[in-house]
Amino acid sequence: MLSATHHPDPTVTSARPTPLSAALGPGATPVPHCGALTPQAFDGLPGELDSLLHSAGVSDLGWRGKILVTGSDRLRWLNGMVSNAVQSLPEDEGNYSLLLSVQGRIQGDCYVYRRAGDLLLDTSIDQVPALMAHLDHFVVMDDVELADVSQQWTGLSLAGPLAPQVLATLGFASSTPKLARDGQEHAKMSSARIGEVPCTIIEAHPLSVPRYELWFPPEQVLAVWETLQAAGATPCGLEAMEALRVHEATPLYGIDLNDRDLPQETAQTRALNFNKGCYLGQEIVERVRSRGHIHRVLKPLTLDTKVPPAPGTKLEDASEITSAAYSPAMDKVVALAYVRV
Repeated sequence: MLSATHHPDPTVTSARPTPLSAALGPGATPVPHCGALTPQAFDGLPGELDSLLHSAGVSDLGWRGKILVTGSDRLRWLNGMVSNAVQSLPEDEGNYSLLLSVQGRIQGDCYVYRRAGDLLLDTSIDQVPALMAHLDHFVVMDDVELADVSQQWTGLSLAGPLAPQVLATLGFASSTPKLARDGQEHAKMSSARIGEVPCTIIEAHPLSVPRYELWFPPEQVLAVWETLQAAGATPCGLEAMEALRVHEATPLYGIDLNDRDLPQETAQTRALNFNKGCYLGQEIVERVRSRGHIHRVLKPLTLDTKVPPAPGTKLEDASEITSAAYSPAMDKVVALAYVRV
């Protein structure tokens, strides 16, 4: 099991509770995360992590936001704005993308989902204003409209080896994600009812454990939360989910990724499509690829200590820690860090 050290940002004063946090009240111990207040823990970190790694855990995704892209030019236009393929993305599927500056620096990240008649960008709630401004700057003569629809949705994560069985108990038959024709790992989008609540269910490509996202109207959050627990999922807080994230070496924008980084430095090749044609920042990405040289790269590390170092900690080899978590099973810390190459 893992345990993570959470470092809330004391400058975050405008963060609002997620729908789940608001519904559960102060007993859920809300903490700031990506511009929102989300529950930190429920019955204790060891049991929550054990559920995520060995059975099934349900956690808050109310800190995620949504940007709706409509208009007849939406596919061509967004394909030129993000690092992954949009025009060739099958309907009801999604992929992970980076948004870059002309200089190839990462301005943000998101998942792009293609639906009938529109595109939906899923990102952290604190990125929504900046990404809206970034994207709007490049809407010139295109038939494209952008809308912040974050308040129309909230979400829960269901993760763990037994997550498919939890959903099967509720009547949802999951599929095994496969590589798409472009060689990328796409997320699949489906519609289902969880109890009496209509939900959009995202089947993500599994990392260490199967993972699903359930999206639905905010006023239904307690109903879905309780239904998933009744079906066998353990409530899990941010601390456990952050520990799982570090364990799976998944970077978070604003912590492990920022606007000084080049895509190849972050090791997120799943966000890059080299066959899609031109997009903003593509020249720099291609130049790095052709020359095959970067000065640093984000890597998972194991540290011979029991205390997770704070983000920004420099190691003797000049590596810089971005995220860290303690693993009782290893009796050591696992971390994400930029390492000189």
